[in-house]
Amino acid sequence: MNNTLFSFPKPENEPVLGYKPGSPERKEIRKALDELYNMVTDIPAIIGGKEVRTAETGTIVMPTESHHVLAKYYKVGEKEVQMAIDAAMKAHEEWANTPWLDRASVMLKIATLISGKYRWLINAATMLGQGKTTMQAEIDSACELVDFLRYNAYYASQIYSDQPCSDKGTLNYVTYRPMEGFVFAITPFNFTSIASNLCLSPVLMGNVCIWKPSTTAMLSNFLLMKIYKEAGLPDGVVNFLPGSGSLIGKVAFADKNLCGVHFTGSTGTFNSFWKSIGDNIANYRTYPKIVGETGGKDFIFAHTSANADQVATAIVRGAFEFQGQKCSAASRAYVPASLWPEVKRIVGEMLKEIKVGDVRDFSAFVNAVIDEASFDNCMRYIEHAKQSPDAEIVFGGTGDKSQGWFIQPTVILAKDPKYKSMCEEIFGPIITIYVYDDDKYEETLHLCDETSPYALTGAIFANCRKALRKGAEILKYAAGNIYYNDKPTGAVVGQQPFGGARASGTNDKAGSYLNLIRWTSPQAIKETFDPAHDYKYPFISDAE
Repeated sequence: MNNTLFSFPKPENEPVLGYKPGSPERKEIRKALDELYNMVTDIPAIIGGKEVRTAETGTIVMPTESHHVLAKYYKVGEKEVQMAIDAAMKAHEEWANTPWLDRASVMLKIATLISGKYRWLINAATMLGQGKTTMQAEIDSACELVDFLRYNAYYASQIYSDQPCSDKGTLNYVTYRPMEGFVFAITPFNFTSIASNLCLSPVLMGNVCIWKPSTTAMLSNFLLMKIYKEAGLPDGVVNFLPGSGSLIGKVAFADKNLCGVHFTGSTGTFNSFWKSIGDNIANYRTYPKIVGETGGKDFIFAHTSANADQVATAIVRGAFEFQGQKCSAASRAYVPASLWPEVKRIVGEMLKEIKVGDVRDFSAFVNAVIDEASFDNCMRYIEHAKQSPDAEIVFGGTGDKSQGWFIQPTVILAKDPKYKSMCEEIFGPIITIYVYDDDKYEETLHLCDETSPYALTGAIFANCRKALRKGAEILKYAAGNIYYNDKPTGAVVGQQPFGGARASGTNDKAGSYLNLIRWTSPQAIKETFDPAHDYKYPFISDAE
Protein backbone atom coordinates (compact mmCIF):
# COMPACT_ATOMS: atom_id res chain seq x y z
CA MET A 1 0.00 0.00 0.00
CA ASN A 2 1.21 3.50 -0.83
CA ASN A 3 1.04 5.51 2.40
CA THR A 4 2.69 8.65 0.98
CA LEU A 5 1.15 11.94 2.06
CA PHE A 6 1.43 14.19 -0.97
CA SER A 7 0.47 17.80 -1.54
CA PHE A 8 0.64 19.23 -5.05
CA PRO A 9 2.51 22.53 -5.37
CA LYS A 10 0.59 25.45 -6.82
CA PRO A 11 0.99 25.17 -10.60
CA GLU A 12 1.83 27.87 -13.08
CA ASN A 13 -0.66 28.70 -15.81
CA GLU A 14 -0.03 27.08 -19.18
CA PRO A 15 1.78 29.61 -21.44
CA VAL A 16 -0.31 30.96 -24.32
CA LEU A 17 1.42 30.51 -27.67
CA GLY A 18 1.34 33.46 -30.06
CA TYR A 19 1.02 31.80 -33.51
CA LYS A 20 3.02 34.57 -35.15
CA PRO A 21 3.88 34.23 -38.87
CA GLY A 22 6.79 31.83 -39.26
CA SER A 23 6.40 30.33 -35.76
CA PRO A 24 6.47 26.53 -35.28
CA GLU A 25 3.00 26.56 -33.73
CA ARG A 26 1.53 28.35 -36.76
CA LYS A 27 2.85 25.60 -39.03
CA GLU A 28 1.53 22.87 -36.72
CA ILE A 29 -1.97 24.33 -36.46
CA ARG A 30 -2.13 24.67 -40.26
CA LYS A 31 -1.41 20.94 -40.63
CA ALA A 32 -4.00 20.00 -38.01
CA LEU A 33 -6.64 22.21 -39.65
CA ASP A 34 -6.00 20.59 -43.03
CA GLU A 35 -6.18 17.11 -41.51
CA LEU A 36 -9.56 17.63 -39.84
CA TYR A 37 -11.02 19.71 -42.68
CA ASN A 38 -10.28 17.01 -45.27
CA MET A 39 -11.98 14.16 -43.45
CA VAL A 40 -15.42 13.37 -42.04
CA THR A 41 -14.95 12.17 -38.48
CA ASP A 42 -17.18 9.30 -37.35
CA ILE A 43 -18.45 10.01 -33.81
CA PRO A 44 -20.17 7.16 -31.93
CA ALA A 45 -21.48 7.20 -28.38
CA ILE A 46 -18.97 5.78 -25.90
CA ILE A 47 -20.59 3.70 -23.18
CA GLY A 48 -18.54 1.66 -20.73
CA GLY A 49 -15.52 2.24 -22.96
CA LYS A 50 -17.22 0.74 -26.02
CA GLU A 51 -18.22 2.57 -29.20
CA VAL A 52 -21.99 2.44 -29.78
CA ARG A 53 -23.61 3.33 -33.10
CA THR A 54 -27.34 3.74 -33.61
CA ALA A 55 -29.66 4.01 -36.59
CA GLU A 56 -30.31 7.74 -36.12
CA THR A 57 -27.47 10.01 -37.20
CA GLY A 58 -26.68 13.69 -37.55
CA THR A 59 -23.99 15.82 -39.15
CA ILE A 60 -21.72 18.57 -37.86
CA VAL A 61 -20.80 21.48 -40.11
CA MET A 62 -18.46 24.44 -39.88
CA PRO A 63 -20.02 27.71 -38.69
CA THR A 64 -17.80 29.61 -41.12
CA GLU A 65 -18.51 27.22 -44.01
CA SER A 66 -21.96 25.90 -43.27
CA HIS A 67 -22.12 23.49 -46.23
CA HIS A 68 -18.92 21.70 -45.23
CA VAL A 69 -19.50 18.55 -43.16
CA LEU A 70 -16.89 17.90 -40.48
CA ALA A 71 -18.37 14.87 -38.78
CA LYS A 72 -21.16 12.34 -38.61
CA TYR A 73 -22.49 11.35 -35.19
CA TYR A 74 -24.89 8.75 -33.80
CA LYS A 75 -27.78 9.83 -31.62
CA VAL A 76 -28.51 7.80 -28.52
CA GLY A 77 -31.99 6.65 -27.53
CA GLU A 78 -33.42 5.89 -24.09
CA LYS A 79 -31.90 2.40 -24.19
CA GLU A 80 -28.39 3.75 -24.66
CA VAL A 81 -28.84 6.35 -21.92
CA GLN A 82 -29.80 3.60 -19.49
CA MET A 83 -26.82 1.57 -20.66
CA ALA A 84 -24.59 4.55 -19.86
CA ILE A 85 -26.07 4.95 -16.38
CA ASP A 86 -25.57 1.23 -15.74
CA ALA A 87 -21.97 1.44 -16.99
CA ALA A 88 -21.27 4.42 -14.74
CA MET A 89 -22.73 2.68 -11.69
CA LYS A 90 -20.72 -0.46 -12.47
CA ALA A 91 -17.53 1.64 -12.53
CA HIS A 92 -18.49 3.60 -9.42
CA GLU A 93 -17.14 1.45 -6.60
CA GLU A 94 -13.73 0.76 -8.07
CA TRP A 95 -13.18 4.39 -9.13
CA ALA A 96 -14.43 5.72 -5.79
CA ASN A 97 -11.95 3.44 -4.00
CA THR A 98 -9.06 4.35 -6.29
CA PRO A 99 -6.48 6.35 -4.29
CA TRP A 100 -6.97 10.04 -4.97
CA LEU A 101 -3.35 10.42 -6.02
CA ASP A 102 -3.94 7.85 -8.77
CA ARG A 103 -7.01 9.75 -9.93
CA ALA A 104 -5.04 13.00 -9.94
CA SER A 105 -2.27 11.32 -11.92
CA VAL A 106 -4.75 10.46 -14.68
CA MET A 107 -5.87 14.10 -14.78
CA LEU A 108 -2.29 15.31 -15.02
CA LYS A 109 -1.54 12.87 -17.82
CA ILE A 110 -4.54 14.24 -19.73
CA ALA A 111 -3.10 17.73 -19.19
CA THR A 112 0.28 16.61 -20.49
CA LEU A 113 -1.23 15.03 -23.61
CA ILE A 114 -3.25 18.15 -24.40
CA SER A 115 -0.43 20.61 -23.76
CA GLY A 116 1.85 18.60 -26.05
CA LYS A 117 0.88 15.73 -28.34
CA TYR A 118 -2.76 16.79 -28.97
CA ARG A 119 -2.47 20.57 -28.69
CA TRP A 120 -2.81 21.23 -32.40
CA LEU A 121 -5.65 18.75 -33.00
CA ILE A 122 -7.78 19.91 -30.06
CA ASN A 123 -7.27 23.55 -31.08
CA ALA A 124 -8.04 22.79 -34.73
CA ALA A 125 -11.19 20.88 -33.78
CA THR A 126 -12.32 23.82 -31.66
CA MET A 127 -11.58 26.28 -34.46
CA LEU A 128 -13.37 24.36 -37.20
CA GLY A 129 -16.29 23.04 -35.18
CA GLN A 130 -16.94 25.94 -32.84
CA GLY A 131 -15.81 28.88 -34.97
CA LYS A 132 -12.88 30.20 -32.95
CA THR A 133 -9.82 32.11 -34.05
CA THR A 134 -6.45 30.50 -33.40
CA MET A 135 -5.89 32.67 -30.34
CA GLN A 136 -9.34 32.03 -28.87
CA ALA A 137 -8.89 28.28 -29.35
CA GLU A 138 -5.39 28.36 -27.85
CA ILE A 139 -6.64 30.16 -24.75
CA ASP A 140 -9.60 27.77 -24.40
CA SER A 141 -8.93 24.23 -25.56
CA ALA A 142 -5.23 24.19 -24.75
CA CYS A 143 -4.40 26.58 -21.93
CA GLU A 144 -7.57 26.85 -19.85
CA LEU A 145 -8.30 23.14 -20.20
CA VAL A 146 -4.80 22.26 -18.99
CA ASP A 147 -5.05 24.82 -16.18
CA PHE A 148 -8.30 23.28 -14.93
CA LEU A 149 -6.67 19.86 -14.72
CA ARG A 150 -3.47 20.99 -13.00
CA TYR A 151 -5.08 23.43 -10.60
CA ASN A 152 -7.82 20.97 -9.69
CA ALA A 153 -5.17 18.44 -8.61
CA TYR A 154 -3.64 21.18 -6.44
CA TYR A 155 -7.03 22.14 -4.97
CA ALA A 156 -7.89 18.49 -4.30
CA SER A 157 -4.73 18.10 -2.24
CA GLN A 158 -5.77 21.17 -0.22
CA ILE A 159 -9.27 19.81 0.33
CA TYR A 160 -8.12 16.38 1.45
CA SER A 161 -5.59 17.90 3.85
CA ASP A 162 -8.15 20.21 5.48
CA GLN A 163 -8.75 18.37 8.76
CA PRO A 164 -10.30 19.23 12.13
CA CYS A 165 -8.39 19.41 15.41
CA SER A 166 -8.39 16.59 17.98
CA ASP A 167 -8.48 16.78 21.79
CA LYS A 168 -6.33 14.56 23.96
CA GLY A 169 -7.75 11.08 23.95
CA THR A 170 -9.53 11.42 20.59
CA LEU A 171 -8.73 11.43 16.90
CA ASN A 172 -10.91 13.48 14.57
CA TYR A 173 -10.69 13.51 10.81
CA VAL A 174 -12.83 14.02 7.71
CA THR A 175 -13.01 11.77 4.67
CA TYR A 176 -14.15 13.47 1.49
CA ARG A 177 -16.14 10.67 -0.06
CA PRO A 178 -17.43 10.67 -3.63
CA MET A 179 -21.18 10.94 -3.84
CA GLU A 180 -23.54 7.99 -4.11
CA GLY A 181 -24.61 7.74 -7.73
CA PHE A 182 -23.67 9.40 -11.00
CA VAL A 183 -23.17 13.00 -12.07
CA PHE A 184 -25.00 14.23 -15.17
CA ALA A 185 -22.78 16.70 -17.09
CA ILE A 186 -24.46 18.86 -19.74
CA THR A 187 -21.87 20.96 -21.53
CA PRO A 188 -21.93 24.04 -23.81
CA PHE A 189 -20.61 24.66 -27.31
CA ASN A 190 -18.55 27.71 -26.55
CA PHE A 191 -15.68 26.37 -24.43
CA THR A 192 -13.94 23.05 -24.90
CA SER A 193 -12.25 23.63 -21.54
CA ILE A 194 -15.60 23.98 -19.77
CA ALA A 195 -16.89 20.81 -21.42
CA SER A 196 -13.89 18.93 -20.05
CA ASN A 197 -14.07 20.51 -16.61
CA LEU A 198 -17.77 19.78 -16.15
CA CYS A 199 -16.97 16.09 -16.55
CA LEU A 200 -13.57 15.81 -14.93
CA SER A 201 -13.90 17.94 -11.81
CA PRO A 202 -16.43 15.47 -10.33
CA VAL A 203 -14.38 12.56 -11.71
CA LEU A 204 -11.21 13.76 -9.97
CA MET A 205 -13.08 13.60 -6.66
CA GLY A 206 -14.01 9.95 -7.29
CA ASN A 207 -17.38 10.31 -9.02
CA VAL A 208 -18.63 8.80 -12.28
CA CYS A 209 -20.35 10.71 -15.04
CA ILE A 210 -22.70 10.55 -17.99
CA TRP A 211 -21.92 13.35 -20.44
CA LYS A 212 -24.29 15.08 -22.84
CA PRO A 213 -22.00 17.20 -25.09
CA SER A 214 -23.25 20.10 -27.17
CA THR A 215 -23.87 18.92 -30.73
CA THR A 216 -21.96 21.89 -32.17
CA ALA A 217 -18.90 21.06 -30.02
CA MET A 218 -18.98 17.34 -30.76
CA LEU A 219 -15.76 17.22 -32.77
CA SER A 220 -13.50 18.57 -30.02
CA ASN A 221 -15.44 16.76 -27.30
CA PHE A 222 -15.06 13.37 -29.01
CA LEU A 223 -11.33 13.96 -29.26
CA LEU A 224 -11.32 14.62 -25.51
CA MET A 225 -12.85 11.19 -24.91
CA LYS A 226 -10.06 9.55 -26.91
CA ILE A 227 -7.47 11.46 -24.90
CA TYR A 228 -9.10 10.41 -21.60
CA LYS A 229 -8.82 6.76 -22.60
CA GLU A 230 -5.20 7.12 -23.68
CA ALA A 231 -4.42 8.74 -20.31
CA GLY A 232 -5.78 5.70 -18.48
CA LEU A 233 -9.25 6.80 -17.37
CA PRO A 234 -11.10 3.52 -16.70
CA ASP A 235 -14.00 2.49 -18.89
CA GLY A 236 -17.38 3.65 -17.66
CA VAL A 237 -16.12 6.52 -15.50
CA VAL A 238 -17.16 9.00 -18.24
CA ASN A 239 -19.83 7.95 -20.77
CA PHE A 240 -20.25 10.08 -23.90
CA LEU A 241 -23.82 10.50 -25.16
CA PRO A 242 -24.49 12.45 -28.38
CA GLY A 243 -28.13 13.20 -29.06
CA SER A 244 -31.20 15.00 -27.80
CA GLY A 245 -30.75 16.77 -24.48
CA SER A 246 -34.43 16.39 -23.59
CA LEU A 247 -34.37 12.64 -24.27
CA ILE A 248 -31.15 12.08 -22.30
CA GLY A 249 -32.39 14.29 -19.49
CA LYS A 250 -35.71 12.47 -19.26
CA VAL A 251 -33.94 9.20 -18.46
CA ALA A 252 -31.21 10.73 -16.27
CA PHE A 253 -33.52 12.82 -14.10
CA ALA A 254 -35.83 9.87 -13.49
CA ASP A 255 -33.04 7.58 -12.27
CA LYS A 256 -32.74 7.03 -8.51
CA ASN A 257 -28.93 7.14 -8.71
CA LEU A 258 -28.71 10.74 -9.98
CA CYS A 259 -26.54 12.50 -7.40
CA GLY A 260 -25.46 15.66 -9.19
CA VAL A 261 -25.88 17.93 -12.19
CA HIS A 262 -22.98 19.93 -13.63
CA PHE A 263 -24.22 22.38 -16.24
CA THR A 264 -23.26 25.38 -18.33
CA GLY A 265 -25.89 26.77 -20.67
CA SER A 266 -29.04 28.86 -20.75
CA THR A 267 -30.94 30.00 -17.68
CA GLY A 268 -34.19 28.58 -19.05
CA THR A 269 -32.71 25.13 -19.53
CA PHE A 270 -31.19 25.17 -16.05
CA ASN A 271 -34.54 26.18 -14.56
CA SER A 272 -36.20 23.24 -16.31
CA PHE A 273 -33.56 20.89 -14.86
CA TRP A 274 -34.21 22.20 -11.37
CA LYS A 275 -37.94 21.65 -11.82
CA SER A 276 -37.41 18.10 -13.12
CA ILE A 277 -35.27 17.28 -10.11
CA GLY A 278 -37.91 18.76 -7.81
CA ASP A 279 -40.63 16.70 -9.45
CA ASN A 280 -38.56 13.53 -8.91
CA ILE A 281 -37.13 14.38 -5.50
CA ALA A 282 -38.85 11.50 -3.69
CA ASN A 283 -37.26 8.97 -6.04
CA TYR A 284 -33.59 9.77 -5.37
CA ARG A 285 -31.30 7.98 -2.95
CA THR A 286 -29.78 11.35 -2.01
CA TYR A 287 -30.51 14.99 -2.71
CA PRO A 288 -28.73 15.76 -6.01
CA LYS A 289 -26.21 18.59 -5.97
CA ILE A 290 -27.05 21.13 -8.65
CA VAL A 291 -24.19 23.25 -10.00
CA GLY A 292 -24.85 25.56 -12.91
CA GLU A 293 -23.36 28.54 -14.72
CA THR A 294 -26.03 30.06 -16.92
CA GLY A 295 -26.70 33.35 -18.69
CA GLY A 296 -25.27 36.83 -18.50
CA LYS A 297 -25.93 40.39 -19.54
CA ASP A 298 -22.46 41.59 -18.80
CA PHE A 299 -21.67 45.27 -18.55
CA ILE A 300 -18.94 47.84 -19.02
CA PHE A 301 -19.50 50.92 -16.88
CA ALA A 302 -17.35 53.97 -17.56
CA HIS A 303 -16.87 56.92 -15.20
CA THR A 304 -15.97 60.40 -16.44
CA SER A 305 -12.40 59.87 -15.19
CA ALA A 306 -11.88 56.84 -17.46
CA ASN A 307 -9.61 56.86 -20.52
CA ALA A 308 -11.61 56.75 -23.73
CA ASP A 309 -9.16 54.50 -25.57
CA GLN A 310 -9.21 51.93 -22.76
CA VAL A 311 -13.01 51.89 -22.67
CA ALA A 312 -13.18 51.58 -26.47
CA THR A 313 -10.69 48.70 -26.50
CA ALA A 314 -12.65 46.89 -23.78
CA ILE A 315 -15.84 47.31 -25.81
CA VAL A 316 -14.30 45.88 -28.99
CA ARG A 317 -12.45 43.02 -27.34
CA GLY A 318 -15.07 42.29 -24.72
CA ALA A 319 -18.02 42.31 -27.09
CA PHE A 320 -16.63 40.90 -30.33
CA GLU A 321 -13.96 38.30 -29.53
CA PHE A 322 -15.46 34.90 -30.37
CA GLN A 323 -18.44 36.80 -31.78
CA GLY A 324 -19.71 37.65 -28.28
CA GLN A 325 -20.46 33.97 -27.63
CA LYS A 326 -19.08 33.94 -24.11
CA CYS A 327 -21.17 33.96 -20.97
CA SER A 328 -18.89 36.81 -19.90
CA ALA A 329 -18.98 38.82 -23.14
CA ALA A 330 -19.71 42.52 -22.83
CA SER A 331 -23.21 43.08 -24.16
CA ARG A 332 -24.19 46.43 -22.62
CA ALA A 333 -22.19 49.52 -21.73
CA TYR A 334 -22.83 52.73 -19.84
CA VAL A 335 -20.74 55.67 -21.04
CA PRO A 336 -20.85 59.26 -19.73
CA ALA A 337 -21.89 61.91 -22.25
CA SER A 338 -18.56 63.75 -22.07
CA LEU A 339 -16.64 60.56 -22.94
CA TRP A 340 -18.96 59.13 -25.58
CA PRO A 341 -17.82 61.11 -28.68
CA GLU A 342 -14.21 59.97 -28.24
CA VAL A 343 -15.18 56.40 -27.34
CA LYS A 344 -17.42 56.27 -30.41
CA ARG A 345 -14.65 57.57 -32.66
CA ILE A 346 -12.09 55.04 -31.45
CA VAL A 347 -14.52 52.11 -31.61
CA GLY A 348 -15.40 53.12 -35.16
CA GLU A 349 -11.75 53.25 -36.20
CA MET A 350 -11.13 49.78 -34.75
CA LEU A 351 -14.17 48.30 -36.44
CA LYS A 352 -13.02 49.65 -39.80
CA GLU A 353 -9.87 47.54 -39.43
CA ILE A 354 -11.50 44.37 -38.12
CA LYS A 355 -11.94 41.57 -40.60
CA VAL A 356 -14.79 39.07 -40.39
CA GLY A 357 -13.91 35.75 -41.99
CA ASP A 358 -13.12 32.04 -41.90
CA VAL A 359 -11.23 30.53 -38.97
CA ARG A 360 -8.46 29.43 -41.34
CA ASP A 361 -7.91 33.05 -42.34
CA PHE A 362 -5.56 34.20 -39.60
CA SER A 363 -6.14 37.85 -40.43
CA ALA A 364 -9.78 37.59 -39.26
CA PHE A 365 -10.61 38.88 -35.78
CA VAL A 366 -14.28 37.83 -35.92
CA ASN A 367 -15.65 34.56 -37.29
CA ALA A 368 -19.20 33.20 -37.64
CA VAL A 369 -21.79 32.59 -34.92
CA ILE A 370 -22.34 28.96 -34.04
CA ASP A 371 -25.41 28.05 -36.13
CA GLU A 372 -28.35 29.34 -38.13
CA ALA A 373 -30.63 29.63 -35.11
CA SER A 374 -28.08 31.92 -33.44
CA PHE A 375 -27.69 33.95 -36.64
CA ASP A 376 -31.45 34.43 -36.97
CA ASN A 377 -31.79 35.39 -33.31
CA CYS A 378 -29.05 38.03 -33.59
CA MET A 379 -30.55 39.48 -36.75
CA ARG A 380 -33.94 39.82 -35.06
CA TYR A 381 -32.37 42.10 -32.44
CA ILE A 382 -30.61 44.11 -35.15
CA GLU A 383 -33.80 44.51 -37.19
CA HIS A 384 -35.71 45.52 -34.06
CA ALA A 385 -33.13 48.23 -33.37
CA LYS A 386 -33.40 49.50 -36.94
CA GLN A 387 -37.16 49.90 -36.55
CA SER A 388 -37.31 51.17 -32.96
CA PRO A 389 -37.49 54.87 -32.07
CA ASP A 390 -35.62 53.99 -28.87
CA ALA A 391 -32.47 52.69 -30.58
CA GLU A 392 -29.98 53.45 -33.32
CA ILE A 393 -27.46 51.25 -35.13
CA VAL A 394 -24.12 53.07 -34.75
CA PHE A 395 -21.84 50.46 -36.34
CA GLY A 396 -22.45 47.18 -38.16
CA GLY A 397 -26.00 45.93 -38.36
CA THR A 398 -25.61 43.50 -41.28
CA GLY A 399 -25.33 39.75 -41.64
CA ASP A 400 -24.82 37.15 -44.36
CA LYS A 401 -25.53 33.43 -44.08
CA SER A 402 -24.97 32.41 -47.70
CA GLN A 403 -21.60 30.74 -46.91
CA GLY A 404 -21.43 30.77 -43.13
CA TRP A 405 -23.30 32.48 -40.28
CA PHE A 406 -21.47 35.81 -40.39
CA ILE A 407 -22.65 38.94 -38.57
CA GLN A 408 -20.75 42.21 -38.65
CA PRO A 409 -19.81 43.51 -35.17
CA THR A 410 -22.76 45.69 -34.22
CA VAL A 411 -23.05 48.61 -31.82
CA ILE A 412 -26.54 49.77 -30.86
CA LEU A 413 -27.10 53.12 -29.14
CA ALA A 414 -30.08 52.91 -26.79
CA LYS A 415 -32.04 56.03 -25.97
CA ASP A 416 -34.02 54.11 -23.35
CA PRO A 417 -31.83 52.43 -20.67
CA LYS A 418 -34.39 49.63 -20.46
CA TYR A 419 -34.41 49.07 -24.21
CA LYS A 420 -34.78 45.41 -25.25
CA SER A 421 -31.14 44.75 -26.13
CA MET A 422 -29.95 46.41 -22.91
CA CYS A 423 -31.83 43.81 -20.88
CA GLU A 424 -31.94 40.53 -22.77
CA GLU A 425 -29.11 38.07 -23.39
CA ILE A 426 -28.29 37.80 -27.11
CA PHE A 427 -25.07 35.73 -27.32
CA GLY A 428 -23.74 37.31 -30.47
CA PRO A 429 -21.48 40.15 -31.70
CA ILE A 430 -23.83 42.89 -30.53
CA ILE A 431 -23.32 45.45 -27.77
CA THR A 432 -25.81 48.11 -26.73
CA ILE A 433 -24.58 51.39 -25.26
CA TYR A 434 -26.50 53.84 -23.09
CA VAL A 435 -25.07 57.34 -22.75
CA TYR A 436 -25.78 58.88 -19.35
CA ASP A 437 -25.45 62.42 -17.99
CA ASP A 438 -22.09 62.97 -16.32
CA ASP A 439 -23.68 64.02 -13.02
CA LYS A 440 -25.80 60.85 -12.79
CA TYR A 441 -23.03 58.34 -12.08
CA GLU A 442 -24.54 56.85 -8.92
CA GLU A 443 -28.07 56.95 -10.29
CA THR A 444 -26.96 55.09 -13.41
CA LEU A 445 -25.01 52.53 -11.34
CA HIS A 446 -28.28 51.65 -9.61
CA LEU A 447 -29.93 51.47 -13.04
CA CYS A 448 -27.25 49.02 -14.19
CA ASP A 449 -27.81 46.85 -11.10
CA GLU A 450 -31.59 46.75 -11.63
CA THR A 451 -31.76 46.37 -15.43
CA SER A 452 -30.84 42.71 -15.85
CA PRO A 453 -31.81 39.53 -13.96
CA TYR A 454 -28.26 38.24 -14.47
CA ALA A 455 -25.18 38.74 -12.32
CA LEU A 456 -22.19 37.15 -14.03
CA THR A 457 -19.47 39.66 -15.01
CA GLY A 458 -19.00 43.38 -15.22
CA ALA A 459 -16.29 46.01 -15.62
CA ILE A 460 -15.88 49.46 -14.11
CA PHE A 461 -13.55 51.95 -15.81
CA ALA A 462 -12.37 54.88 -13.71
CA ASN A 463 -9.11 56.56 -12.76
CA CYS A 464 -10.80 58.01 -9.71
CA ARG A 465 -10.45 55.55 -6.82
CA LYS A 466 -13.53 56.92 -5.06
CA ALA A 467 -15.58 56.26 -8.20
CA LEU A 468 -14.28 52.66 -8.33
CA ARG A 469 -15.22 52.09 -4.69
CA LYS A 470 -18.69 53.55 -5.20
CA GLY A 471 -19.20 51.42 -8.31
CA ALA A 472 -18.11 48.26 -6.51
CA GLU A 473 -20.40 49.06 -3.59
CA ILE A 474 -23.52 49.62 -5.66
CA LEU A 475 -22.80 46.76 -8.07
CA LYS A 476 -21.63 44.23 -5.45
CA TYR A 477 -24.45 41.80 -6.29
CA ALA A 478 -24.57 42.62 -10.01
CA ALA A 479 -21.59 40.42 -10.95
CA GLY A 480 -19.81 37.38 -9.57
CA ASN A 481 -16.67 38.55 -11.38
CA ILE A 482 -15.97 42.27 -11.43
CA TYR A 483 -13.08 43.90 -13.30
CA TYR A 484 -11.51 47.29 -12.64
CA ASN A 485 -10.24 48.90 -15.85
CA ASP A 486 -10.36 45.73 -17.91
CA LYS A 487 -12.86 43.98 -20.15
CA PRO A 488 -15.29 41.66 -18.33
CA THR A 489 -14.00 38.52 -20.07
CA GLY A 490 -10.93 36.33 -19.81
CA ALA A 491 -11.03 34.83 -16.30
CA VAL A 492 -7.91 32.74 -15.71
CA VAL A 493 -7.97 29.51 -13.69
CA GLY A 494 -6.24 30.03 -10.36
CA GLN A 495 -6.47 33.80 -10.69
CA GLN A 496 -10.15 34.73 -11.10
CA PRO A 497 -12.48 31.91 -9.95
CA PHE A 498 -15.47 32.14 -12.29
CA GLY A 499 -19.21 32.20 -11.68
CA GLY A 500 -22.17 34.43 -10.95
CA ALA A 501 -25.42 34.44 -9.01
CA ARG A 502 -28.99 35.66 -9.59
CA ALA A 503 -30.08 34.24 -12.95
CA SER A 504 -26.44 33.53 -13.85
CA GLY A 505 -26.13 30.37 -11.79
CA THR A 506 -25.15 28.89 -8.46
CA ASN A 507 -21.82 30.78 -8.24
CA ASP A 508 -19.78 27.69 -7.38
CA LYS A 509 -16.67 29.21 -8.93
CA ALA A 510 -15.04 26.98 -11.52
CA GLY A 511 -11.28 27.21 -11.29
CA SER A 512 -11.16 27.07 -7.49
CA TYR A 513 -11.60 24.62 -4.61
CA LEU A 514 -15.18 25.89 -4.21
CA ASN A 515 -16.36 23.92 -7.24
CA LEU A 516 -14.43 20.76 -6.39
CA ILE A 517 -15.77 20.53 -2.86
CA ARG A 518 -19.30 20.38 -4.25
CA TRP A 519 -18.46 16.95 -5.68
CA THR A 520 -17.69 15.43 -2.30
CA SER A 521 -19.82 13.99 0.49
CA PRO A 522 -17.74 14.65 3.62
CA GLN A 523 -17.86 12.23 6.53
CA ALA A 524 -16.60 13.27 9.96
CA ILE A 525 -15.01 10.49 12.01
CA LYS A 526 -14.22 10.54 15.74
CA GLU A 527 -12.26 7.83 17.48
CA THR A 528 -12.15 7.80 21.29
CA PHE A 529 -9.15 5.99 22.79
CA ASP A 530 -10.53 5.56 26.34
CA PRO A 531 -14.34 5.34 26.07
CA ALA A 532 -16.54 6.22 29.06
CA HIS A 533 -17.32 3.38 31.48
CA ASP A 534 -20.20 5.07 33.31
CA TYR A 535 -23.05 7.34 32.36
CA LYS A 536 -22.49 9.70 35.30
CA TYR A 537 -20.93 13.15 34.91
CA PRO A 538 -19.07 14.83 37.80
CA PHE A 539 -21.93 17.24 38.57
CA ILE A 540 -24.28 14.39 39.51
CA SER A 541 -24.08 14.38 43.30
CA ASP A 542 -26.18 15.25 46.37
CA ALA A 543 -23.18 16.83 48.03
CA GLU A 544 -22.67 20.60 47.97
